[in-house]
Amino acid sequence: MRVRKIKGIEEKIEKVAGDKLILKPEDYKGKWHKIFGNYNPIFIEIGCGKGQFITGLSRMNRDINYIAIDKVEEILYKTALKLKNDYNLRLLLTDGRLLTEIFDENEIDGIYLNFSDPWPKNRHHKRRLTSIDFLNQYEKVLKKKGRINLKTDNSILFEYSLNTLAKRWKLENITLNYLYSDEIIDVETEYEAKFREKGNLIYRLEAVNTKEGE
Repeated sequence: MRVRKIKGIEEKIEKVAGDKLILKPEDYKGKWHKIFGNYNPIFIEIGCGKGQFITGLSRMNRDINYIAIDKVEEILYKTALKLKNDYNLRLLLTDGRLLTEIFDENEIDGIYLNFSDPWPKNRHHKRRLTSIDFLNQYEKVLKKKGRINLKTDNSILFEYSLNTLAKRWKLENITLNYLYSDEIIDVETEYEAKFREKGNLIYRLEAVNTKEGE
């Protein structure tokens, strides 16, 4: 997806997000409870899009801390524009490949991957957010029994994710035609709404971290 560049975007994000934007996240590795002022569970979304999902979820669950991650300034800015009284949400302008530099081992309770770039060409498979390289990082920063929640409309990415995750993770709630239910706390993303309107199937799964230790 091509994103229109915005002049002076760094200053715009800082002005809108204020202290919700963490400029040097690596300084808080192992100390994120200090940023939030509590020891509540921490969930992150890698690739937050326009922020509808993460801001909606943070307002539904005030006793959970959320971190929105995106490496594209213009995209993170759209999330910043949606901020209101979101004391349990922080924004990081960084790359998902740097998770182990930002979070300590066993520091994260859950990860959301919503409609990530499928990188459909085989030669680009290492860029997919469910490639082995990414999963190795998730396994480190997630607590035991921490979860990855994935949603996508791309069957190739979903099949690929099933295969990579099945090697070491416990898979649950797999569906090839995801519909909302009272059993799952969820928020529709902007892309999801568009895909549903087009009649696209939505694929969803949960992967549980089964590593040893706490």
